[in-house]
Amino acid sequence: MPARKRGNTLEKWEIALIKAMLNRGGYNDQDILAYFTRPTRSINHARIAEIRIGAKFKALKAASTDELDDFLINWPDVDAETGLSLRGDELLIKAREAMIAAVHTFNGAGLIFRAELFIVTSIIGWTYLMHAWFRREGIDYRYRNADGTIKKTKQGADCYWELGKCLRHARCPVPRGVVKNLDFVLELRHEIEHRSTNRIDEAVSAKLQACCLNFNDAIKALFGSQYGLERRLPIALQFVTFAADQLAVLKKGSNLPGHIETFIDAFEHGLTEAEYVDPAYRYRVAFVPIAGNRASSADTAVEFVKGDSDEGQEINRVLLKEVDKRRYTAKQVWEMMQAEGFPKFNQQAHTALWKELDAKNPAHGYGRDGDYKGTWVWYDKWIERVRAHCQEQGERYK
Repeated sequence: MPARKRGNTLEKWEIALIKAMLNRGGYNDQDILAYFTRPTRSINHARIAEIRIGAKFKALKAASTDELDDFLINWPDVDAETGLSLRGDELLIKAREAMIAAVHTFNGAGLIFRAELFIVTSIIGWTYLMHAWFRREGIDYRYRNADGTIKKTKQGADCYWELGKCLRHARCPVPRGVVKNLDFVLELRHEIEHRSTNRIDEAVSAKLQACCLNFNDAIKALFGSQYGLERRLPIALQFVTFAADQLAVLKKGSNLPGHIETFIDAFEHGLTEAEYVDPAYRYRVAFVPIAGNRASSADTAVEFVKGDSDEGQEINRVLLKEVDKRRYTAKQVWEMMQAEGFPKFNQQAHTALWKELDAKNPAHGYGRDGDYKGTWVWYDKWIERVRAHCQEQGERYK
């Protein structure tokens, strides 16, 4: 469905210029429309007529002669790639450029703290995108004081909503999975902006990938497919490959900061299973060697497979089995038992149980080493064993 264009929204500066053009003479309504219609918005003759006869905007002054001349000399002042007005569509242009900059930064060779730079810049992009949509829809996205006046900064500028506020608006146009992903990115930003971090790229890359893909889907759905980032950001080739065991060694060699690990565990503990596996929350890609029957197909670097096809379902089944098996921290295990009616089953009781059962022996299949040095994660099989133990002990843990 093409993006809806509002045909009755003119900015004050545009109205002032239209009045100046009417006062100068020599422009009919059709001529004036040509100056102020753009890809993201069309206006009709009625708006010009209302200004001409003074039915609306009567109190607004016309632009000065110099202001009108400056506008006419620089018209059309547009972005060459998209055709967007550099003045009228400034928010949308900034949104695109911020996300493009975020992706280029993350892919930049030689950078070490890529995730942090991506997070900050992508949040700016998403904020501008939300503001552009609210503005088009006629939703005032400024903070107000208790008396209803517009809240101002110390320098006298209007205070606009931050991204979190935009996501909580009743008419927020992005799906729930996208909101969850952005909630994660925002909370991670709060963690990294106040404390120093080590490299966290590997731990959060799936969420960051989802973040930029969600942005591309959103800008196309809300404003039109012509504003997608595909032409500016084609699929990047990865020149380094790792076997699964090599990747595990690399992860263990880089300690995830404790406050980041705690944040990720706490955030994902609050997600439902459906939210956790939603591609809009975290986007995982499998690179599978292709043995084509034809030379041309064998040279294909990336093959896209529909998720609902037989091949797509088989790939997803393998990924879920080998990669996305649900994992739990020790705290999540004993907190789960407490929530199920065993309040005395605490950290000490859990530690005593896994030691008694030698549960960290890989042969039992209860869990495995975590992705990072000194960590361990438990599988559903261990949850079932612990639950059975609590039920067997009865009153001991109640």
